[in-house]
Amino acid sequence: MKKILPVGLSLLMLVLTACVRHESSTGKFDEPIQVVDFRGKTLRLQRPATRIVCLIESAMSGLYMLGAENRVIGVSSAVYYESAAPHYAVLDQRIKNRELPAPGNWDFVDIESLVALQPDLVLIWASQTEAIEAIEAHDIPVYGIFLKSFEDVFKEMADFGLLTDCRPRADSLIGFARQEVQSLAKNHLSSPRRSVYFVWPQSVLETSGTNSTVNELIELAGAKNSCALLQEHVVVNKEMLFEWQPDLIVFWNNPSKQPVPLLIESGLEALKAVKNNQIYELPPVFWCDLWTLKFIHAARLLAKWCYPEEFSQLDLVSDQHRLIQKLYGSKAERLLLPSEQAKKNIP
Repeated sequence: MKKILPVGLSLLMLVLTACVRHESSTGKFDEPIQVVDFRGKTLRLQRPATRIVCLIESAMSGLYMLGAENRVIGVSSAVYYESAAPHYAVLDQRIKNRELPAPGNWDFVDIESLVALQPDLVLIWASQTEAIEAIEAHDIPVYGIFLKSFEDVFKEMADFGLLTDCRPRADSLIGFARQEVQSLAKNHLSSPRRSVYFVWPQSVLETSGTNSTVNELIELAGAKNSCALLQEHVVVNKEMLFEWQPDLIVFWNNPSKQPVPLLIESGLEALKAVKNNQIYELPPVFWCDLWTLKFIHAARLLAKWCYPEEFSQLDLVSDQHRLIQKLYGSKAERLLLPSEQAKKNIP
């Protein structure tokens, strides 16, 4: 006579069967892990990566969100020297003690040092073609990354979930992020759409056009990009800015230069946004990196700056804390600052 399992137990067994990849006596899984990177190249791993060299700081965030940080054996030098360094030192004792090797970054890779680490996966910008060729010549799998939209961020997280055997966590975070995006996009704005001019740190005349993540950010906030040029990175001139007369000017974070003095020094004090004191600066990149799921917080900041009355109930500090807690799980408490200090990071 066939035994019938209780419904609850049956469901539990189904979930466990779906989530666990079975490893054979050879140390390989039943089916290879397969993803297509941003070069369009198919990667096949016989088992989840356990020795990852990650040469992109934003990709590091994704791995830590997944709880896969212990698989990282090499990092970008940016993790030690750029603005996000203190946060990674809080997240990982190995980084605090400078124990993780840093064999490269976005513009240089020490191939010999990298190969010596014996990684089973390297995460690197897809544009670093020479370095990728050299790494792959040593039969080391490479996942090339090129992010130009929020959908690309979702794809990257989904692929990381597969490559590290953290798919349930990846799916959960992506589902949460999509809900947040939908919630913000559905906000009814009675005010006319405001125009935003975005400034990169290199110069007040360097911005992003409509074919960019920045443009997606602006539109998600319910505003429109002052720069309607179909380019990702654009160098404009003062005459264009005076013609566009943006309602707001938003700066990417740059601790070495203050936005208003920089605009005045550049002869742009007559712009409407300057006169109306509509100048803002995003918090340090770790808190609202546009190439991670933290872009959600940047979008909410921008929405409140553009439409303060529509978003009067939005507490930006609480919103930041809620997002970090969701994305980083148990590690969030180490990241979150005391509330008074956190407020200083929210312009």
